[in-house]
Amino acid sequence: MFLKEFEIRWSDLDANRHLANLSYITYAGETRMSFLQSLGLTHQKLIALGIGPIVFNEHLFYFKEALFDQKISVSTVLTGMSKDGTFFEFEHDFYNEQGANIARCEMMGGWMNLDTRKLTTIPESLIKQFEETNKTVHYKELTAKDTRKWNKIPKDLIQ
Repeated sequence: MFLKEFEIRWSDLDANRHLANLSYITYAGETRMSFLQSLGLTHQKLIALGIGPIVFNEHLFYFKEALFDQKISVSTVLTGMSKDGTFFEFEHDFYNEQGANIARCEMMGGWMNLDTRKLTTIPESLIKQFEETNKTVHYKELTAKDTRKWNKIPKDLIQ
């Protein structure tokens, strides 16, 4: 399991003076990007490959408050990936200093070609790196159908 530690700052709080929703999402994203960097997917490598990670959805589940001046640790574990690496899914658990699980973020995304602005596969060498990383016990091979499991479609404004 990949872990990153954060100290909750005043600017991370909401009106109730506990960790804001946006801060949970930000911490999960920071941890995820640190995890990718640990695999060698640095900003420079992503630029060289012409790809970038995109988020399809993130779901937060809260178990206990996180307050100002506390330290929390956020984990990143791979819960799924498509065979060609286009789609991925991560689970982020948030822990207080005593190790209690205070929240969870489940995130699904994919890789975008930065020139075409379309979904793309990743090199086989990267797929192997992901396959060798820690995975959850409910890890699964993803398909395009999995990205639509919430059955949400756009609702355009009628002009």
